[in-house]
Amino acid sequence: MRNLRFRSAATTATTALVAALALTACGPDDVVNSTPKPDSTAAAGTATDAPDAKESEQPPADQNADKGNGNDNASDANGSGDSSAGKGSSKTKTTSCTGDNTNVTVTKVSRPLNHLLVTATNTGSGDCHAYYAPLLGFDEAQAVTQINEDSKPQAVVTLSPGQSAYASIALGGVDGAPTTAAYKLSVAFSGRDNQGSVGSGANLTLPKETATTADTSVSYWQSTMADALTW
Repeated sequence: MRNLRFRSAATTATTALVAALALTACGPDDVVNSTPKPDSTAAAGTATDAPDAKESEQPPADQNADKGNGNDNASDANGSGDSSAGKGSSKTKTTSCTGDNTNVTVTKVSRPLNHLLVTATNTGSGDCHAYYAPLLGFDEAQAVTQINEDSKPQAVVTLSPGQSAYASIALGGVDGAPTTAAYKLSVAFSGRDNQGSVGSGANLTLPKETATTADTSVSYWQSTMADALTW
């Protein structure tokens, strides 16, 4: 009996010692429902990633360029327009040539025979377009002189300040055709839509011994005197 009690006491002491050692080996984190420590590795990773995050917020060069374009577009919305529109608006506007911005003359030429030359020189500060043909009226004529449609140039004649446009008047009078003496000539200018005259015209005195016929015609405006006198 004494031996059994001694063994039982020894067994109980051994069991208690094993339990105590087991509790000592287990840390606080192994206890159920205990609060875990922060992961030191994760914390270190977060600190390392922070500079990269700041660098990613800086836009690349092409995004900066887009932002600049966006500012230009914003300026357009405010009415300032883009740079090309601004440059265009600073230029003098091109208008029709009229008696207000040109000096008009009429002269007699030796060749071809029975021809007059009308010259319009730009006296303005900007370009002007000499559209179609001059609208001519001899003396008290009720209708404008007929236009030689075969003389139509490939492009509208545009005059810079100081430049001239030319139109020839074929008087006719050959083969015994009847002639009518003429003393005054009115010159009007066509608009872009060719619906009558625009602006002021010019009233000129014709060279001496000028006479017209039913066949008298005028050419389109030409950029050179030679081109005009081919008609």
